[in-house]
Amino acid sequence: MSVSAAELPAMSSALGTEEEIGAQLRDRLSRGSRQISFLVIPSVAAFLVLGDVVAAAIYQSGRFTHDDAIYVWAVLAGSTVGLLASTLGRLYSSAFYALRDTRTPLKFASLRVFLTLILGYFCALPLPRMLHIDPRWGVAGLTASAGIAGWVEFALLRSRLGQRIGRAPISLEFLAKVWSSALISAGVGYLLKIRLTFLHPIPLALVVLGVYGITFFALAAMLRVPEVSGSFRRFLRRK
Repeated sequence: MSVSAAELPAMSSALGTEEEIGAQLRDRLSRGSRQISFLVIPSVAAFLVLGDVVAAAIYQSGRFTHDDAIYVWAVLAGSTVGLLASTLGRLYSSAFYALRDTRTPLKFASLRVFLTLILGYFCALPLPRMLHIDPRWGVAGLTASAGIAGWVEFALLRSRLGQRIGRAPISLEFLAKVWSSALISAGVGYLLKIRLTFLHPIPLALVVLGVYGITFFALAAMLRVPEVSGSFRRFLRRK
């Protein structure tokens, strides 16, 4: 994520008294969380609803069939469980580094790895047998279990950091606007997908994902999400 990379140096450069550092970090966490959420949430919606389009465009040729694309879609959908938590978790870890505390994020990261191993084993092997489904679908459970562990790590990081510097919440109104924009846009993309099944996977992906992206930015702009204009400014500066 380019956003989180941009935030990490800023986090490490926080200076001043303990109160001043806390205020700086809360502000940077709030801004960074909004920027990350604005980019990751539509990615989650795309993988969840249109993952087969993505997989088919990249892999579907030769022996890789549409059924294989559906399988990859399930794996991508499982990975969306913790995508937002994992990216926000890295941002919150950087805040601890700014406080010269490397032990806390390491401790929670170790817990995440442990939970990933335990939950991953359960979801990949025993769970498919319990549900009487093909064992190969356990791979989707493996990615989902890693996401659950990511949410546990993020919740612990956020709680512990809140105790030290105060909460840096993300506005529920902002999240509602971004989620609604992403899900409505994904719905539009899904309708296009089922209407254009005659297209080759690559042009289908160009049309569906292109419309999805344009619709998302248009809806977010209509809902007055400030990150839309910020994203365009960053894009134009890179040009």
